[in-house]
Amino acid sequence: MHSLSLTELREAIIEGALLRVRPIMMTVAAIIAGLLPIMLGGGTGSEVMRRIAAPMVGGMVSATILTLVVIPAAYMVWKSRFINK
Repeated sequence: MHSLSLTELREAIIEGALLRVRPIMMTVAAIIAGLLPIMLGGGTGSEVMRRIAAPMVGGMVSATILTLVVIPAAYMVWKSRFINK
């Protein structure tokens, strides 16, 4: 059985994260593009809808950062503990 080195683990995590960048960014862009008219629009009920749309845009941005940066980094730290032992 082949034991993984830290460099191989790092390369595998980067490769996996890069495979997910385009689908995630396309999804986020579509959702934010759909919410922008609600956030920037005026008219009847726009104040209420703006309060709903703004947190959704913030949530999409933070979920994207979490998915593309934080989770791979946390996985690297977690798995590297087992490699060092």
